[in-house]
This record gives sequence, structure tokens and C-alpha cells, in this order.
Amino acid sequence: MSTLKEIIDNSRYAVFFGGAGVSTASNIPDFRGANGIYNTENEWGLPPERIISHSFFVRRTKDFYDYYKKYMVYPDARPNEVHTALARLEKEGKIKAVLTQNIDGLHQKAGSKNVLELHGSVFRNYCTRCGRFFDLDYVLSGKGVPVCDCGGVIKPDVVLYEEPLDGETWGKAFEEIEKADTLIVGGSSLNVYPAAGLVDSFSGKNLCIINASKTPYDRRATYLSHENLLTEFKNL
Repeated sequence: MSTLKEIIDNSRYAVFFGGAGVSTASNIPDFRGANGIYNTENEWGLPPERIISHSFFVRRTKDFYDYYKKYMVYPDARPNEVHTALARLEKEGKIKAVLTQNIDGLHQKAGSKNVLELHGSVFRNYCTRCGRFFDLDYVLSGKGVPVCDCGGVIKPDVVLYEEPLDGETWGKAFEEIEKADTLIVGGSSLNVYPAAGLVDSFSGKNLCIINASKTPYDRRATYLSHENLLTEFKNL
């Protein structure tokens, strides 16, 4: 079997599609792992998918923000070797785009330029009344619910449960997948839809899947590894 490096080196248009597992080495917990968010008890005794939903944000905004600031935002996190490797490979022309389900901004911090954030970013926040944008520092600077000067509630520019993905970002992601002859999936269980459905639209030569646990798409992979992402990327 060809190595991941050989596949990337021989690809015409390689695209990386990453999930929460990309950032675990940066001390950001994933969702479904043993120490993931879904397996962590919280003060509200509610499942995370309910707390980080649109309806919960609207009805219990303070509780949403208390949870969000504690469990979803990691402002001091730094890129790990996977992020830096992808940025270097993009600079070398070997990786054309990074599609990410993460909201932590670490790909950009590492230097990647063509990043499509399918689920948004904690670093962008907007007033639900006037549309003015605010940075993360503003959201974290005060207690309780952050409010705009106009009196409107500020909402993170992230896709909550019950909300659709951004149409423009979604369209660009499909364009990248359609152009790709190699799709590298890393750190994703491929269980979160519709984002995971991007793999269904891939018709290129090489589907490379690197994830600690099995995914529904393992049988389709031309390169499959259940090794740690850092182990795979240190040789690229």
C-alpha cells in the first residue's frame, strides 16, 4: 500500500477534511471520545446537543453562554503538528484546501489560507439586532450574556443544533470536493451530518481516512488508518 506521503505527493488536487480529532492534541476535547464533551457531565444535567441548540440559545441565553464559555471556547489553544503540517503542505502546493468542522481557528493560526469553516468560528460574533460583529475578547470580557451597544444580544457565528450550515461556505466546500482527486479525512467519526455527507460527493481516486475509531466510510477508503493523527502527519 502506498504511504500517505506518496499519495499526497502524487495527487493533482488534494483536499483535507477534518473533525474534532484534529485539535485534541491542542488540548481541546473532541465530542465522542472517552473524555469528550458528550461524555462529560455538566452543571445543567442536560445533553450538550440540547444546550448548544438554537432553541436553547433563544430561551436560556445566559445558561447557553455559561456552558459555551466553559466547554466550547479555548482561546489559549495553540496549533499542533497536524495544523502546522497542513499549513506547510498548502504552502508547498500539495494541499489545496482545508475543510473543517472545528470552530477553534487553529488552522488559520498555523498559517493555512484556504480554510472553509463548515460550523463557523468562535472568533466571529454578531449582534442579532443590528448585525455588528465582535471579536472573541469582547464576548469573554464580561459575565453573563454579551450585549451590543444597540441592546441586541450577541450570538457566536457558529452553527448550533437546529441551524443550517452557511450556504456560501457549503457551496465552496462542494466545489473543492468535486475538484479533488484525493480527499484526506482526519479526526472525524463522519457521523455529523450534513457535513459528513461531503464524502458522498467525492468521486476522486484516493479516499484517505485517518481516525482513532471506525467510520461509516471505512470500506470505501483506499487508505485507512486508525493510528493517531500526529503519528500519521509527522512523516509528511
